[in-house]
Amino acid sequence: MANTAAPVSIHQQHASDVEFHVTYLDTDTGRVRREDFQDLAAAERFASAQLRDADAWAVIDQVNTTVASRMVA
Repeated sequence: MANTAAPVSIHQQHASDVEFHVTYLDTDTGRVRREDFQDLAAAERFASAQLRDADAWAVIDQVNTTVASRMVA
C-alpha cells in the first residue's frame, strides 16, 4: 500500500532562514513602501507605527530566504 502521508521536510527552518517584509501605505506621500526585518516583533512594531490614520494599512509577510540551488531543465 502506498504511503499517502505528506513527506516530512528534512530541512529545518532556522530563524536566519526567514525575514519579515512590511508593506505599507505611506500616507504622507501616498506611496506603497516596504521595509524588511529579521524578527517578527520588530516588524509588528513598525507596522503598528504606520497605522496613524483611517486610510493607513500595513501587511507583514514572512519570507523564506534560503536560496534554492537546483535548476530545472
